Amino acid sequence: MDVLVNNLGVFGPRPALEISDDEWRRYFEINVLAGVRLTRAYLPRMRDRGWGRILYIASDSAVVVPAEMIHYGMSKTALLAVSRGFAKEAAGSGVTVNSVIAGPTHTGGVEDFVYELVDRDLPWDEAQRVFMRDHRPQSLIQRLIEPEEIANLVVYLSSEQASATTGGAVRVDGGYVDSILP
Repeated sequence: MDVLVNNLGVFGPRPALEISDDEWRRYFEINVLAGVRLTRAYLPRMRDRGWGRILYIASDSAVVVPAEMIHYGMSKTALLAVSRGFAKEAAGSGVTVNSVIAGPTHTGGVEDFVYELVDRDLPWDEAQRVFMRDHRPQSLIQRLIEPEEIANLVVYLSSEQASATTGGAVRVDGGYVDSILP
């Protein structure tokens, strides 16, 4: 049983006009091409075996590009196209390929990011509330998503029960993306 979860990524705020060519390339290299290379390495074997799961961890930033991170949003949008394309490559083989559109998620890196945008002297719970109110007000749950909540969807998409789910961009975003479709 082969499951590949492409979850490597970098992010960080930067004013749009200050993003250098090297930084654009770095985001694309790490956030997109790393997963493409792994997929090219593992998909043929999965197809030969007649079973496999490939997931790309995208982001709400793929469809709601934040003004302070357009280079990150670009890379996550690219993942949606990459996963759909590889799903077509895997068609009829028993291998599924999907993207997970994760909403604002509570990680150590995100805590640092939040404190770059709000008062560093605030206790974490208050800083999170201010961040969600001021920078992610469209979230319907009005809190950061815990990593385990993302993992629940990844487990499902990695299972036999998800055999008819392929080529999709599946959301676990706390209602952040204001759409009934991805």
